[in-house]
Amino acid sequence: MSQLIYIGYYLEQMLTNPKDNGTLSFAVLQVVAGLVIATLPIIIERFIIERFMPYRFPEILYAVYLIFVYCSILLGTGLHFYSRLYYWDKFLHVLSAGLLAGLGYTVFNVLISKQLRQTISALLMSLFAATFGSTIGVLWEFYEFTGDSLLGLNMQRYMAKGYLLLGQAALLDTMGDLLADVLGSCLIAIIGYFCIKHNRDWLDKLMFTKK
Repeated sequence: MSQLIYIGYYLEQMLTNPKDNGTLSFAVLQVVAGLVIATLPIIIERFIIERFMPYRFPEILYAVYLIFVYCSILLGTGLHFYSRLYYWDKFLHVLSAGLLAGLGYTVFNVLISKQLRQTISALLMSLFAATFGSTIGVLWEFYEFTGDSLLGLNMQRYMAKGYLLLGQAALLDTMGDLLADVLGSCLIAIIGYFCIKHNRDWLDKLMFTKK
């Protein structure tokens, strides 16, 4: 609902401030993309997963996913938190990496049998989750580098106010993102390790559930 209000506000701004239509149109496009992205798990669930098995995504992972989309699209882009709060981008990297580590537990348990799930090492599962989350973070940096190289974007923040940064200054954003990815993944993996050691039923929260 808040994203729809945001879109309505910027459409009104486009009518009253036609000189800024380029910037405003791009902002609206990003929020519309955010709405589409927010529904991707539902689309995948209904049109792909349901065709092969009657399961749904873990509710806790979907809830965190929606929080991430809200914080990145509406707050980060729409309300300019990325520029207003210096560490907002790093916070989102930690959040997304933790989400992906949780998904790593889900993927790992899909690949093994139910019997093996009760006896397999909690450390092995947690290492997989941490590696899964960190690896997706690395692939995201590849995506940003490709966009910067081919489209002249500045997703890796190697420029400031139109000027190229030099030395370590040009690497700070990328290395900070990677560090945040590892931190978020390892944090969830550590929590997961102790939760599994205490009670293996904890894994049920991260498993696909039957409809």
